[in-house]
Parts: sequence; C-alpha cells; structure tokens
Amino acid sequence: MTETSTTVIATHSGTFHADDVFGVGILMGVFPSHRLVRTRKQELIDAADFAVDVGGVWDAAKGRFDHHQRGFDGARPAQLVDGNTVPGVGYASAGLVWSQYGTAYVQAWCAAQGHALDAAAIEQIVRSIDHSLVQYLDIVDTGQGDVSPGIFGLSSLIAQLNTHWLEEKGLDHAAKAQLLETRFREAIAITRKFLDHAISKKVAQLRAMDTVRQAPRLLGGRVLHLQEGGMPWTHVVLNEMPEVVFVIYPDSDGDQYQIKTVPVEAGSFTARMDLPASWAGLRDGELAAVNGVADSVFCHLNLFIGGARSFEGAVKMAELALADAAAA
Repeated sequence: MTETSTTVIATHSGTFHADDVFGVGILMGVFPSHRLVRTRKQELIDAADFAVDVGGVWDAAKGRFDHHQRGFDGARPAQLVDGNTVPGVGYASAGLVWSQYGTAYVQAWCAAQGHALDAAAIEQIVRSIDHSLVQYLDIVDTGQGDVSPGIFGLSSLIAQLNTHWLEEKGLDHAAKAQLLETRFREAIAITRKFLDHAISKKVAQLRAMDTVRQAPRLLGGRVLHLQEGGMPWTHVVLNEMPEVVFVIYPDSDGDQYQIKTVPVEAGSFTARMDLPASWAGLRDGELAAVNGVADSVFCHLNLFIGGARSFEGAVKMAELALADAAAA
C-alpha cells in the first residue's frame, strides 16, 4: 500500500454501532484516499487493507481490528488506584483502531489546522481523547456498562441513525443496503465532527497553558492578568500558582474586564479568597457607591466574579478585595 494508492477499509454490513463508525472514521481521516466496503463476505474482508469490527482477527500490523473472536482479551493497561490494581477497560474496535492510529489522526488534524505540536503534546491529546471519549464507546459496545442511559450518549445517538422497518418497507435488498451505507457515512461525519472539536479544545488547552504561565502577575503576584478572555487557566493556576487568588481578563464582548476568584481545587465552589461580602449582588452605581470604583459593573451574589468597564477599574477592585481580606 503506497501513499498514492486507494486504501480499502472493510467493515460489516447491516446495523452499525459507534465502535465501527468511529474506527472506520479514524482510518478515513488517516488515509484520505480510501474506499469503503461494508460486507460480511470473508473474501472481500481478506482483500481489504483494513477490517474493522469484522473478520475475527486482531492484528494491528495487518490492519485487522475485530474483537468478537473467541479468546479475545485486549484491554488497556491496568492502573494502580489507591494501592489497588484496577483492570483496564477492555477494547472494542473503536479502541483498537485509536490505540494504533490515534496518533496519526491527531497529527493529520493538527497539520491541517496549522498547529505545530511536539510528540509529547500529541500523545497527551491521544491519551486524553481515549480517556474522555473512546473508552466509553468500547464500554457500551462490549456490554461492560451503560455509561449514559437512554439515548443521551454518543453510542446511543449514533444507533438512532440506523434504519428501521418502516423506512425499509418496500425497498429491495440493494436499496436497503444503500440507505444503510448513507446513514453509516452520516454517522461517521457526525462522530468525526465531535472528535475533531474535542481535539481542537485539547489543543487550545495545551496552548493556553504556556500563555497562562507567561502572563503578568500584579499586586505582589496575587493577581494574574490574562490579555485574552475565554482562555482556560484553572489547571495551571491551581497546580503552579498557589499565591494567585484573582484572575483578571477581558470578557467575550470586549466591553468590560472581569475579576474571577480562584477555587481551592478543580470543581470546587470554595475560593482561595472571595470578593468582599459588601459587594454581593450589587451592580453599576450601587456597587460604585460601596467600593469607590466609578466604572464598576457588577459583583455576583456568591462573590466569585465581578467586573469593571476598564482594566484599571478591575485592578482597583482586586486591590480593594485584597485589602478587605487582609483587614478581616
């Protein structure tokens, strides 16, 4: 198989599931020049460059990614949790393909988007996507668990795209097969859209980390100033900046600067330092009358975020909040 040849990707015909949709979609992204074959005929499967979720063989070197055969025991590495060894999540075809071609898929996506990431960053993204998405497709497909009951999970939503008897009524075998393939390709497009956005967000997070680390700190290092809004900063501040208690950044509309408290840990509603209690729930002139900052905009009732129309106003609010905490 050369770079200019057409890669033949085989998967089973009939009803599809998220794991074969995902696995085929990954290979389509890595090998743009491809031909899809949906079949259960062994001779066509054997002739394909890749066989996903069909064929009864797991051999990544030969492009075989099935998990239904007797004796299959492929799984992610075991992990040590609180001193106990926890078995890794077993593979379905989604995980088998991702473990082999996830790196190539992310590299191709980054190249297409103009992002230059080193190998370590690429692998971090691959692991993150497996942890947050791919393993759950495997869990559902193999019956290890129902991670999202009802139809509110990617596996269940993809399943909704399969045809049903009423749609198939009056169609001959060829027409039904064509309708299913159309739906299968729709499912791949939807799945890859979610995957690509997940990769994009992870790339943004990684790039933001360096930006956050290099951002200026004000008022004795207690306040971090981000010159761009919407940037994820919590992870870096929590793990690397124990002295920072407020973060100032422009809001998405560009007409004010916000001052945000830093939680004591990820997901916590308890802050390292709250904004002053006397500001709670006040807006505009009422807030300005209390804190003396003329362009004050608001302070949330729960004291975790406030804002001013100017950067200088936001910094002044931070300075007053620090002084209020020191006097308490």
